[in-house]
Amino acid sequence: MTALPSVHRGRNPQKRSPIHKALLAGAAGVVATLTVVAMIPNANAAASTLGAAAAQSGRYFGTAIAASRLGDSTYSTIAAREFNMITAENEMKPDATQPNRGQFNFSSGDQIYNWATQRGLKVRGHTLAWHAQQPGWMQSLSGSNLRQAMIDHINGVMGHYRGKLAAWDVVNEAFNEDGSRRSSNLQGTGNDWIEVAFRTARAADPGVKLCYNDYNIENWSYGKTQGVYRMIQDFKSRGVPIDCVGLQTHFTGGSSLPGNFQTTLSSFAALGVDVALTEVDVTNASTSQYSGLTQACLNVPRCIGITVWGVRDSDSWRSSESPLLFNSGGGAKAAYTSVLNALNSATPTPSQSATASPSVPSSPAPSSSPPPSSGVGRLVGAQSGRCIDVPNASQNNGTRVQLYDCNTQANQQWTYTSSKQLTVYGNKCLDAAGSGNGSEIQIYSCNGQTNQQWNLNSNGTITGVQSGRCLDVWSTANGARVQIYDCNGQANQRFSLTS
Repeated sequence: MTALPSVHRGRNPQKRSPIHKALLAGAAGVVATLTVVAMIPNANAAASTLGAAAAQSGRYFGTAIAASRLGDSTYSTIAAREFNMITAENEMKPDATQPNRGQFNFSSGDQIYNWATQRGLKVRGHTLAWHAQQPGWMQSLSGSNLRQAMIDHINGVMGHYRGKLAAWDVVNEAFNEDGSRRSSNLQGTGNDWIEVAFRTARAADPGVKLCYNDYNIENWSYGKTQGVYRMIQDFKSRGVPIDCVGLQTHFTGGSSLPGNFQTTLSSFAALGVDVALTEVDVTNASTSQYSGLTQACLNVPRCIGITVWGVRDSDSWRSSESPLLFNSGGGAKAAYTSVLNALNSATPTPSQSATASPSVPSSPAPSSSPPPSSGVGRLVGAQSGRCIDVPNASQNNGTRVQLYDCNTQANQQWTYTSSKQLTVYGNKCLDAAGSGNGSEIQIYSCNGQTNQQWNLNSNGTITGVQSGRCLDVWSTANGARVQIYDCNGQANQRFSLTS
């Protein structure tokens, strides 16, 4: 029996306006059940939380958080335990961050950021340029004045969070259902406004992933999906900086995914961008849809993670439809188990400890080959192929290091000494500016302290003697900033000292 097509929704979770349904294009025949074999992993290998299970295959599993709910102990306990990526539900949107022109307010956004990072969780930024939830002063602008306001807003917000976030949804929901551009005040500033937003964002923070985010782009045959695809294709062909596409994945009605959902993910990924499921919620928490969308992501190497839009049903903008993985009392549903099983069935990333929690530093994987006791060369990232670089060949104390295309210049030549220092220029050491998650990595005059001592491990990670945390980058782009973060064995934490 052919399943009825799923229905996706646009959304404004802050205003909670009436929901307008948009039927996916095509007859019901384009929607077929995505069969998922629930492989129960070996009990010794199975992780017990969503974030830890996702990390085994190099992905994240996140949730959207509202600052006003962090005082609810049930809410905050589930969020901290289960997830390893956090998105601010409304607190980083334009109306929250710049209520008056030129006057930024990051208090609520910082509350979420601090809560997350204190618990070892990474953060996605949402969102910078959007036709909705603009402050009143911005809504009154048009033309070049609005264009400049958008640029100033991106610079102001990204400047505040520079080097701190995993990704930004730079532009949100800019297309109509037929694949044409939405007629918004931002579109009225010129058809190149999205390109301008992304170029501005890259200059504002070279190291963060830059994403386009939208709803109703899950079905490959749908007009809106094709419109977004053509834009990404054009951007990549012309060098417009874009790193990822976020599919909101609000599934409604029915119990099946679009039969071509995985095709959509792999088609976007083939353009050279990552894909992520960014705002997942499903009518009645259908186990087949939840496990299916999880498996589809796992089947596409560049699908980097999944975020559900809220913790419990009572926290959802669709609360009457019970769309999340935890019920209003905080109990895990059958859909939770189906997702956890799917995540645990994925092939682990090499050197990833199957039981390691993403919020607890893990020991390097054992190896029969000992790490080097000394050496000279470039530190090359396994994920990016780029080198750890001192920007502009600076020799100033406090200069933060970055990823950059490898060369033979002195600002990329590192010496690993018998005292576990990584030196550059002969007298400057790779230095951790703190011991917590997200602490900046810089150069500083060598002093022999433990924040300048590093273990070069046989699994490719480089861990700080002081912190036990790994050198980490959250982008493969030139200019990506280097930090320390809890070790997880993923490719963005592996480097080789190569002559």
